[in-house]
Amino acid sequence: MGDGDGGLQRHFGLLQATALNVTMIVGAGVFITIPLMLAILPGPYALLGWLAAGLLILLDSLVWSELGAALPGSGGSYLYLLECYGRQRWGRLMAFLFIWQFLLSGPLEIASGLIAMDSFSQSLSPAFQKYNRDHTLKVVLWSGQEPSEQMALTVSPARLGCMAIGVVILVLLYRRVTVLGRLTVLLWLGVLGAIAWICVEGALHFDAARAFDAGEGTPENLGAAVGGAMILALYSYLGYYNICYVGEEVREPGRTIPRAILLSAALVCVLFVAVHLAMLGAVPWQEALASRKQLRDEYSLPADFMGRIHGPWAVRLITVLLMGSCFGSAFAGLLGYSRIPYGAARAGHFFEAVAHVHPRHRIPHVSLLLVGGLTLLWSFFDLENVIKALITTRILIQFLGQIVGVLVLRRTQPDRARPFRIWLAPLPCGLALAGWLYVYAASGWRFAGLGVLTLAVGGAVFLLWSRRGGKWPFAGAAP
Repeated sequence: MGDGDGGLQRHFGLLQATALNVTMIVGAGVFITIPLMLAILPGPYALLGWLAAGLLILLDSLVWSELGAALPGSGGSYLYLLECYGRQRWGRLMAFLFIWQFLLSGPLEIASGLIAMDSFSQSLSPAFQKYNRDHTLKVVLWSGQEPSEQMALTVSPARLGCMAIGVVILVLLYRRVTVLGRLTVLLWLGVLGAIAWICVEGALHFDAARAFDAGEGTPENLGAAVGGAMILALYSYLGYYNICYVGEEVREPGRTIPRAILLSAALVCVLFVAVHLAMLGAVPWQEALASRKQLRDEYSLPADFMGRIHGPWAVRLITVLLMGSCFGSAFAGLLGYSRIPYGAARAGHFFEAVAHVHPRHRIPHVSLLLVGGLTLLWSFFDLENVIKALITTRILIQFLGQIVGVLVLRRTQPDRARPFRIWLAPLPCGLALAGWLYVYAASGWRFAGLGVLTLAVGGAVFLLWSRRGGKWPFAGAAP
């Protein structure tokens, strides 16, 4: 379907498709995760997290590439799972479960931007930092031996302010506001400029001995630690497949989609390693780790980096740029993610109530309020727990489901046109499967259990919903 035939306009070429992916990936996430990674893998060992996660997304990119080229419609994982497992039978269940877990993982991802904004804001003023610290209430829901194992709700002036920004975004999206789309692009250009600034300054002040100082040597339980660091790196890498969600608008999708996915994944792997080395080549990792342990969410590595080189004005500027990126990310995320449950419901694969459209504003207001409300709820939790929860809840149905699904589709539809085929298949599928399972296990039993529980509850709800509608697997279902 192309230009002039009544369908969507195919306006994404390779450059635009790659830019869409990279723009969606590159945000403030890389800056907020590096200090967290240092607490798991100190010094240069933290690079193993970036490299191992980078290898995993490159393998996984092959899966997305074959599916995106063979099924170049809009919808991404929802469309792939539906087609791979059969539209009238198991595909209905898989598509439902994807939307079900997405109602948890999607808002968690958007909320992480609001939480990161809270963390960055602490560097704006020492007086504000002290005021916020003195008026912070933390309610511990689950304690652990280490602070990172603790699960808690945080209420503070900064957190409430960032949640208020989330409410403002929700209010803005409840109307037809097009100018904010251009503002979002401007904010992303700002963070791209910030990354370029950091990389240039890092190159000018780089000290290899400082960056690759191994400290006390190889950490204990290196294998488990790499898995924990990979979760944080994968959070920063999320989005290398975003072009798949608008596949109907891509020119020559069979060629463009695979190239854009693979190129995007490779580019961000190199870029994030460069950002990591740029900052830790100037800021000793031991000092960054000590500051993170002492200040917790108040510590900003980019602010520390710029403060050492240029002083307070650079701290404030980099902080404003990163907070702007968080705003743009939350705005775009809520705009796009609110359409996914709506689209599934409109096609009859999720609850009909979510498909309602506002009679005046012509927006999917029920889906928007649902995703937005959950986002505000999760914004009170700690960032590290939010990251682990959103990654682990996606692994089982989205990433593992697609890896198995691409092989199932090859068997059930061998004659389907496949402009791109996974190189050396099924070896990359097996390696990617093992990699995702490793990351899932490394998340810990609480988050792994959350992933299983989410799908178990979703499966039960699907059965009740299908029984009520007389659809598969109950009597009256389509054959």
